[in-house]
Amino acid sequence: MRTLAFQMPDRGAGPSGPRMRVGRPSRRARTLLLTLGVLAVLAMAFIMFAGFWTDWLWFRSVAYSSVFTTTLWTKIGLFAVFGLLMAGAVGFNIWLAHRLRPPLSAMSMEQQSLDRYRMSVAPYKKWLLLAIAAIVGLIAGASAAGQWKTWLMYVNGVPFGKKDPQFGLDVSFYTFDLPWYRFLLGFGFAAVVLSVIAAVVVHYLYGGLRVTSPGARATAAATGHLSVLLGLFVTFKAIAYWLDRYGLAVKSSDFKAADNWTGLRYVDANAYLPAKTILVAIAAICALLFFATLWRRTWQLPVIGFGLMVLSAILIGGLYPAIVQKFQVQPNEQAKESPYVEKNIDATRNAYGIADAEVKDYPGTGSNTDQAKLRANADTTASIRLLDPNIVSPAFQQLQQVKGYYGFPATLAVDRYKGQDTVIGMRELNLAGIPKNNWINDHFRYTHGYGVVAAKGTEVTKNGDPVFIQSDLPSKGEFGTGNAFKQQIYYGEQTKQYSIVGGPQKELDYSDDKGEKETSYTGKSGVSLDNPVNRAAYALAFSEPQILYSGAIGDGSRILYNRTPKERVEAVAPWLTIDGAAYPAVVDGRVQWIVDAYTTTNGYPYASRTTLGDSTADSLTNSQRAVVAQENRVNYIRNSVKATVDAYDGTIKLYQWDTQDPVLKTWMKAFPGTVKAKSEIPKALVDHMRYPQDLYKVQRELLTRYHVTDAQTFLSGSEVWAVPDDPTTKTGSAVPPYYLSMKMPGQKEQAFSLTTTFTPNGRDNLSAFMAVNADPGTPDYGKIRILKLPTSTPVDGPKQVQSKFNSKPEIAQEINILSRGDSQVEYGNLLTVPLDDGVLNVEPVYVKGGGLKYPTLRKVLVTYGGQTAFEDTLEKALNVVFGAEAPTAPTTPTTPTTPPGEGTTTPGTQDPTVKAALSDAQKAVEAAEKARQSGDWAAYGKAQDDIKAALQRAVDAEAKLTTPKSGS
Repeated sequence: MRTLAFQMPDRGAGPSGPRMRVGRPSRRARTLLLTLGVLAVLAMAFIMFAGFWTDWLWFRSVAYSSVFTTTLWTKIGLFAVFGLLMAGAVGFNIWLAHRLRPPLSAMSMEQQSLDRYRMSVAPYKKWLLLAIAAIVGLIAGASAAGQWKTWLMYVNGVPFGKKDPQFGLDVSFYTFDLPWYRFLLGFGFAAVVLSVIAAVVVHYLYGGLRVTSPGARATAAATGHLSVLLGLFVTFKAIAYWLDRYGLAVKSSDFKAADNWTGLRYVDANAYLPAKTILVAIAAICALLFFATLWRRTWQLPVIGFGLMVLSAILIGGLYPAIVQKFQVQPNEQAKESPYVEKNIDATRNAYGIADAEVKDYPGTGSNTDQAKLRANADTTASIRLLDPNIVSPAFQQLQQVKGYYGFPATLAVDRYKGQDTVIGMRELNLAGIPKNNWINDHFRYTHGYGVVAAKGTEVTKNGDPVFIQSDLPSKGEFGTGNAFKQQIYYGEQTKQYSIVGGPQKELDYSDDKGEKETSYTGKSGVSLDNPVNRAAYALAFSEPQILYSGAIGDGSRILYNRTPKERVEAVAPWLTIDGAAYPAVVDGRVQWIVDAYTTTNGYPYASRTTLGDSTADSLTNSQRAVVAQENRVNYIRNSVKATVDAYDGTIKLYQWDTQDPVLKTWMKAFPGTVKAKSEIPKALVDHMRYPQDLYKVQRELLTRYHVTDAQTFLSGSEVWAVPDDPTTKTGSAVPPYYLSMKMPGQKEQAFSLTTTFTPNGRDNLSAFMAVNADPGTPDYGKIRILKLPTSTPVDGPKQVQSKFNSKPEIAQEINILSRGDSQVEYGNLLTVPLDDGVLNVEPVYVKGGGLKYPTLRKVLVTYGGQTAFEDTLEKALNVVFGAEAPTAPTTPTTPTTPPGEGTTTPGTQDPTVKAALSDAQKAVEAAEKARQSGDWAAYGKAQDDIKAALQRAVDAEAKLTTPKSGS
């Protein structure tokens, strides 16, 4: 009867009897199903192939195929290695657990119920083993493939040449090595945990582990197997504790002295660091106890050791540091934390490139009493830009759009040509303005924009419109005319749709009075659609079947896509963070988009972190200008690359800009040949490069706190600044930095600069003014200068200046008059300029409406030393504020460069004709003022005409006096 104790359980097959015969499908049906299955598999394979193939074709078309192949093979390698390791680890432990199963199962209800599962699994054991190993391998491999950047930085890492102050290790250990070690550690933990779970399930299923059966809960084999796995887990924990010691140098923590603090503080160095070291030893001993179970066959000591480790982690790793913080640090925080704050200040200033920022005290209240000299200095200190690139885009649109299917970006760019600050925009394609939208028009007929439009930044016409130096269609002016440069804009900020060019379908080039001009693209960019495989792949990629069979595609057809400058640079250099604003320049007969790109890391020891999206946001930020951040939280940034994208053929060039940046050097090792040397940048291109806005905004955000280098002052928070809100908008967003040519105190000449203001934290008065030399052609490019204003004599900040402008009765009255009817007043950029120990503020005021669809400059607000002026021109406003006129040449009268009535210099002669004309002009001015106050706009217009006529008579008379007589 003993054989009954191990009898086979009932399989539950049910009573036997006659079975129903199920008819098999016919041969034709089976063939059809097989064919459909094969087609489905082929379709799925082609879908996967299409994505890969189109990516490869695009990278090859831009001559950056090495980026594609390096990235691809790195991902494949990581996927294969770590996928196989995970699959092997889990599969091996499943096999081992099965091999270590007991020969017979104990007789119990638990085991009888498990027998059913064992019997059902038995025929498929190998397949289940392979399936489980494959699944975990695929998941692990996919996760590892996502670490391709971490791996490439690890194997190509270049030393920084700087050591962290705590452990004395090169910064590269934290930026390149530590992230890879942490990945390996995480992978090891995952492999052990999955192996433990798989082993437990198999041991339980085959009787190695028992829950309710009588006798021992685990066999000796199962005990030994699991103890080794748990020993490995605790070993990894010991390694984790060891790496955590170094992780303290890049650990984020809340600290009242600074947000996003990283690095060791007093409690870290004196409590957490010793605790981690002790925990390493405890974990190592605990791991040995688990391994010893192979011989002792008991869980008693390992469990005790593991409990000790957990208790130690709570007491030593948690409670002890809290006690140190409470009873040692808080009673004397400044003294305890000062040495660590100094390390943080030094590291942060180095990591963000602000270590050399020059901070000088500045009175803020003008000391020069010579009004004539002040007035002269106002003209030489800065080239005040009246044309606000953030407002005048509609003026460009209205005056230079020419056709409805052209458009300009909402924010234009500021550049300089021949020493003149210039506002520039591209006349890009606007699909919304196409007369009739269809597939042919959208992708074959209307394929590009046409022409460059540029205007002087410091001048306007008598009507308040831009003074264009390059305009019309085709574009002509100072940059060239006709075929002097390639005017077609195939690649631009607004060009986001794909186009198919170069084939049998002609493109619309531009339209003029003589009709439409057609063209066919001759550039080498884009991907050829000559063969059916490419056409099928792109038909699938763009979900447009017409690409496959359209007759508009033929020999020479090429498809253009990824057409914005930022998209193209980001695609060929995925390891770069792209600035939010690409800007155009005409260089050697080509329109080039210039793109600033950054190398970043969040592993710089002791440097505080910042969030790029938050730091770079201001009142002008939108989806087009937002920074494209590969790594949004960073604590190191360099403008290491200047990139260009040709507007006609899309050629992408990456130039090394920061030759000392170790992060860029690392990526150049990983992707050799992709970045050109700095020496290869053409001089004509350098003349149009500038200091990048997003980097400047990050730096100014950090400098609100890190302009302080004294630890005690830093901890007190008494010198914390803030970036003021933009007073000209109601968004409550930060004021954007402004480009203009100016000279800071101590500079001999004006330099193209990027400027901003600071206010005290929680107050509106001005605390500092900051400017960086933005012209790469000068020796001190990138030099940050900060003028720190005294707290004892408050100077108005931007919000206060704007408030006083708006509240001054006479100005408020004029604003109300300008706003009557359907007119709308728009305030331009409020520019702040240091002038003779004082602060000059200038703000152009635009009016939109009254039959015009775009803003025109109507008034200029100026304030200095408590004096305010609101005049028609900048020259008049400066004259009023300083009580003196701009100096004129004493011998040779100057012919006005602006239209009569707009900032024209008053002739200095005493000729009776001139005097009479000036008298008439004065009377007309008085009449115009009375008409304006009474709202009689007809009389106001007549008076303006009288002013112009009188001034013109004066100019003509002056010219006759200075014309040499014949024979003299």
